[in-house]
Amino acid sequence: MQIGILKETQSGETRVALLPENLKGFLAQGIAVVVEAGAGASAGASDQAYVDAGATVSADRRAIVAGSQVLPIVQPLSAAEQATLQPGTVLIGFFRPLDAPKALVPAIEAQATLFSMELVPRITRAQAMDALSSMATVAGYKAVIEAANLLPRLFPLLMTAAGTIAPAKVFVIGAGVAGLQAIATARRLGAVVEAYDVRAAAGEQVRSLGAKFLDVDLGGINTEGGGGYAAELTEEALERGRTLITATCAKADVVITTAQVPGRPAPLLIRRAAVEGMKPGSVLVDLAAPAGGNCELTKPGETQVLNGVHLLAPMNLAAQVPVHASQLYARNIVNFLGLIVKKGELAIDLADEVVAGSCVAHQGKPVNPRVAALLAPQT
Repeated sequence: MQIGILKETQSGETRVALLPENLKGFLAQGIAVVVEAGAGASAGASDQAYVDAGATVSADRRAIVAGSQVLPIVQPLSAAEQATLQPGTVLIGFFRPLDAPKALVPAIEAQATLFSMELVPRITRAQAMDALSSMATVAGYKAVIEAANLLPRLFPLLMTAAGTIAPAKVFVIGAGVAGLQAIATARRLGAVVEAYDVRAAAGEQVRSLGAKFLDVDLGGINTEGGGGYAAELTEEALERGRTLITATCAKADVVITTAQVPGRPAPLLIRRAAVEGMKPGSVLVDLAAPAGGNCELTKPGETQVLNGVHLLAPMNLAAQVPVHASQLYARNIVNFLGLIVKKGELAIDLADEVVAGSCVAHQGKPVNPRVAALLAPQT
C-alpha cells in the first residue's frame, strides 16, 4: 500500500496533511510513503526531512495520485485530478461536502472513497480526529493577533508615569472552539472581554476564561444543535440577539464573530447599523466569512475600511500559521487513518460510527444522507 502526500495547489493554502514526524507508524507497517516535492516547505518540512523519515520524494504529481491508495490532503483536488483517481482510492481532507457537494462528483464517479474531516462526529471517541476544532483553535488565536495588529491602541491596562491607559474592550460573538480561543487570547493580552452565544450553556465556559457572558432571553427557543453546534434560529430569535450585539459593538474596540451552523449560511448577526455605530479605529474580524459571514457588510476574502472601522473577512486563517496548523491537522489525520488502515492494508468498516459518519462517498455512491440528497436529481 502507498500513501501519497501532495503539495496543496489552492491559492494561499500553506498547510500539509502529514509531516515527517507522522510517518514512522505507517512505515513500520510496510506502507510506502511518497511525497510530492515541496509539499511541506511552507509548513517547515523540507524534502530532505521527509527522506530522512523514510519517505520517497517525487516531482511527478500525476504518478503519486495514480499510484497511491490513500491520499490525505487539506483541500479538494481539482476536478481534472479527481477524474484520474483509481477506483477505491481513499481521499481524506476538508471537502465542504454540505456546501459544495457537486465539486466532488468527479471523485465519486471515479469510485474513490471520500472521508471529509468536517463530518467527523463530535463524540468523545473522535476528539483526537476533530480537525474542525483544531483549525478553529488556530483561527481564534490568529483573529485576535490580526485585530491587535490593526487596532490603534494597546490591549492591556498600563499604569505609567505619563498616566493610565485603559484596557481594550473585546467582544466575541459565538463561544464555540474559535470563540473560546479568541476569548482566551484576548484575555492573555490584557483586554476586557465580553462574549455572546445563543446557547446559554456556553456561559459557564466563557466565565471560566475570565470574560463576561451576555445573555439574551430567546423565549425558550431550543438553541442546541447537534454535535455541540448552535441550532439554526428563527428570524425573531436572531433579531433579539442583534439588538444586544448592536449596543455592545458600539462600545467595543474589537469585535470577533465566529457563529456558524454546519451546512447552512452563517447567521446574519451584525447589521449595517451596528458597524456604522462602531468607533473609528475599531476592528471587526468575521471568522464566519467562508460561510458568507455574520456581518451584513462582509465581503468574504476582503478587508474593508468603513468609516474608520476595519472589517476583516479571512477565508483561511489557519493557513497563516502553517507550522502549528499542519502539526495539529496531521495528528488528526494520523488518528483517523488508525481506524481505516490495519496492518498495512485498508480496512474500511462502515459499521464504525466515526468511519461511517465522516464518509461522503464509497464505491461510486454518496454514503452521507445529506450529501446524497443534495446530489439527487431535482424534480
